[in-house]
Amino acid sequence: MRHNPDAGMSIIVKTVTRLTVGLILLFGIYIVLHGHISPGGGFAGGVIIALSFVHLMLAFGKDVASRKLSKNIASNLEAVGALMFLLIAVAGFFGGSFFVNILEKGTPFKLFSAGTMLLNNVAISLKVGVGLFAIFLALVILEGSKKKK
Repeated sequence: MRHNPDAGMSIIVKTVTRLTVGLILLFGIYIVLHGHISPGGGFAGGVIIALSFVHLMLAFGKDVASRKLSKNIASNLEAVGALMFLLIAVAGFFGGSFFVNILEKGTPFKLFSAGTMLLNNVAISLKVGVGLFAIFLALVILEGSKKKK
């Protein structure tokens, strides 16, 4: 991870961040994928995923986090999440109504047991996670521009 050593927080915070940010991201992905069989889902998992990038930003500075998830990639991912959610909803028309489950339901309490719900969770997590990170990034940039004045 190449960064400005003066940006961000102390070496202790940076070291702990290096150790924990991957675990936080992995936990967010777990919450998204298992949201239909346990507490969680797309919104909660998206927030946790966004917080892993916020954690990077707080520890190393905004440049490192924005290199990991640039403005263009964030914008594209957010659009993909919204489009995916809309396509899942419209695909329900083939089953007879808006948002009807068109996929086969599997064995209860298994990962692929809820038809389109897993896909909805992934779409919502993309939209929420990238959106929250973009909001936080905008606030940091706005605060930085105020300090320069």
